[in-house]
Amino acid sequence: MEQTWTTVIRPKNRLFDLKLRELWQYRDLIVMFVKRDFKTMYKQTILGPLWIVINPILTTLMQVLVFGNIADISTDGMPQFLFYMAGNTMWLYFSSCLTKTSTTFTANAAVFGKVYFPRLVTPISIVISGLISFGVQFAIFLVTDIYYTVNGMIHPGLLVLITPLLVIELALLGMGCGIIISALTTKYRDLAVLVTFGVQLWMYGSAIIFPVSSLPEKWAHLLMLNPVVPIVEAFRYAYTGHGTFSVKYLGISAIVTLVILFVGIVIFNKVEKTFMDTV
Repeated sequence: MEQTWTTVIRPKNRLFDLKLRELWQYRDLIVMFVKRDFKTMYKQTILGPLWIVINPILTTLMQVLVFGNIADISTDGMPQFLFYMAGNTMWLYFSSCLTKTSTTFTANAAVFGKVYFPRLVTPISIVISGLISFGVQFAIFLVTDIYYTVNGMIHPGLLVLITPLLVIELALLGMGCGIIISALTTKYRDLAVLVTFGVQLWMYGSAIIFPVSSLPEKWAHLLMLNPVVPIVEAFRYAYTGHGTFSVKYLGISAIVTLVILFVGIVIFNKVEKTFMDTV
């Protein structure tokens, strides 16, 4: 009797043989990984998920003290706490997506070596699980924003409606950068050591602790080429009425994000065929 196979696994021979359609077939696995990531994130911790709240608040208070009061850096007319909270809300999600997806191969080598599933399931689940923490932190920011709005200190506009687009772009950018790094670290392990340091430096160049308007015009235009900066500035402008909003630079940021994501997926796809030999 001839056997009929329900699933046939074939090697990927072409560089652009991405098989993205498989991701939908494994959507249940993505959901399972999302639950796993959230449960293990705060396992064996004293405060558990409370760190989601504590982290942005403590970071914001420290920045208000150091950069807002001691260094006396301008916040472009925004209340200091709200200015730094807005930047941290977006940056913490981006940096989380980047750093966690950058360890996709090394952290999941045991699973990848035993069973087949589209490897992109893992970084996608990381990005989605990060939305849980982002949602809580965004709620804290929103309460703060409403407080200052009621007191007439800021004036949010209809641009708040583009928030989902900004978050999606930030997630795709973080995942794209992360999977490029994860592909490279299978062979060059010392790159993993540089990730934390590199992300920290990137933050200082992403208008998180200072507004773009505080820079000379020449440097402001150069800084806006950083794909994170137009997103953060648009987010601040939407919720406070202060900041630098530029459709032009948001468009450039979106193009850069898509290019990085595409390059990342291609490299990721190529490396996954042989990473078990080098990891």
